[in-house]
Amino acid sequence: MLMNRLQAVILAGGKGTRLYPITKDIPKPMIEFHGRPFISYLLQMLKDNGVEKVLMLLGYLPEKIMDYCGDGKRWGLDIEYSIGGVDDDTGTRILNAKSKLDDTFLLMYCDNYWPMNLPRMKSLFDANECDAMVTVYMNKDKYTRDNILIGDDGFIRIYDKERKTPGLKGVDIGFLIMKKRCIDLLPAGNMHFEREIYPRLSESHKFLAYPTEHRYYSVSSHERLPFTNEFLSFKKAIILDRDGVLNRKAEKARYVCTWEDWKWLPGAVEAISLLKRNGYSVIIVSNQAGIARGAMREEDLKHIHSNMISELRKEGGDVDRIYYCPHGWDDGCECRKPKPGMLFQAQRAFHIDLTRTFFIGDDERDVQAGQAAGCKTLLVDEHNSLLKLVKEIIMENEVNS
Repeated sequence: MLMNRLQAVILAGGKGTRLYPITKDIPKPMIEFHGRPFISYLLQMLKDNGVEKVLMLLGYLPEKIMDYCGDGKRWGLDIEYSIGGVDDDTGTRILNAKSKLDDTFLLMYCDNYWPMNLPRMKSLFDANECDAMVTVYMNKDKYTRDNILIGDDGFIRIYDKERKTPGLKGVDIGFLIMKKRCIDLLPAGNMHFEREIYPRLSESHKFLAYPTEHRYYSVSSHERLPFTNEFLSFKKAIILDRDGVLNRKAEKARYVCTWEDWKWLPGAVEAISLLKRNGYSVIIVSNQAGIARGAMREEDLKHIHSNMISELRKEGGDVDRIYYCPHGWDDGCECRKPKPGMLFQAQRAFHIDLTRTFFIGDDERDVQAGQAAGCKTLLVDEHNSLLKLVKEIIMENEVNS
C-alpha cells in the first residue's frame, strides 16, 4: 500500500460529558484553540503526513463537525462520514463502518493530538508480522495511569482498561495502524473497541507497540485544556548542545571544568541574542561526564553556566533552561546522548512540538539523539557556525509563517 493511500479513521462520536458545560452545545473536537477547532489541527497533521482519505465516525451533534469540515478540500483531503447513534460505543461505530474501511487503515481518537511520523510508523508496521500497531506513550512522567505492558520483543503482552494489573508501563493513545480483518474479532452488540479487541490481539501475539516519550495533548478533560492550548500555540524553541556549539570543546578525555576554561566560539553570543530577539525559547542539553569521572563538581558546572548566562544577557541573549547529564558512559541512564532523554524533558517542561523544533549539535551522538526525539537536527562544523544556522532557521520560519 502506498503511504499516501493510507486511510485515516477518526472516532468522533462521543458526548464528551467530562467537558460539560463546554460540550453541551458542541462536540469536543470542535473546542477552539487559537481561533481553530481541535479537529483542524488533526486534519492538518494528517495532510502533512501524506494522508488523502479520512473517514469520520460521528454520533453526538454530527452536523457541527460536518458543517465545519465539509468534504475536506480546504486541507486537501477527501473526508467521508459514517453517522451512528449517540449512545453507540466505539466498537459499534467501527463495525458499522466496516464497508467504508480500507484493508489497512490508521485509527485515531478525535481528542488526542500527538505529532506522529506516519512514514516511520508504517515502515515499522510493515517490517513486522503484525495485525495491528498502537502508539504507546511510555508515561515515565506519570502524566496519566498506565494500561499497557510491552514485552521485550516490542509486542503488547497485556492491555488492562481498568488499569489494575501490576507492572503496567505505558498507555495507548490511539494512532493505531490496523488491518481490517481484525474487526472480525469484535462481538455483536454495543461494545467498546479497545476492551474487546486489544486483549484478543495481545493473545494472538500480533499486536505491536509503537513506543513514544513525546507527550500527547488532548481535549479529554478540563485539566488538560491549558496544556493543550499552550502546545498548540506551536511556540518557537531551539535546543542546543553546549560544547562544540557555544564554546570550544576541551581536548579528548578532558573537560571544561572552570570558567577560565570557557572560550566562546565566534558568533555564538550573537546567535543566542538573535534567537531571543525573534521570540525563541533557548534550551541547552549537554553531556557532562566530567562530573561522574571526578574532574569537576556540579557546583563547578553551575558556576560556569551562571557566568555564561551573565555574559549572554549583557548582549541581549539568554537561556531558558539547561539540562545536563552528569553520568558516565556505563551508568545506564536515559539522559546521556545519544539517548534522547534530555530532549523529552525539555518537551514536557515547555510543551513544545519536537517535530517542529531544531536541535543543533556538533557530533554523531547529537544526530542520533535528535533523530530519536523527532527533531530537525543540524550540526555545527567548519562550514556551518551556530550563527549561520540560526540565521537560516529564522529565515525559514519567516517564510513558512
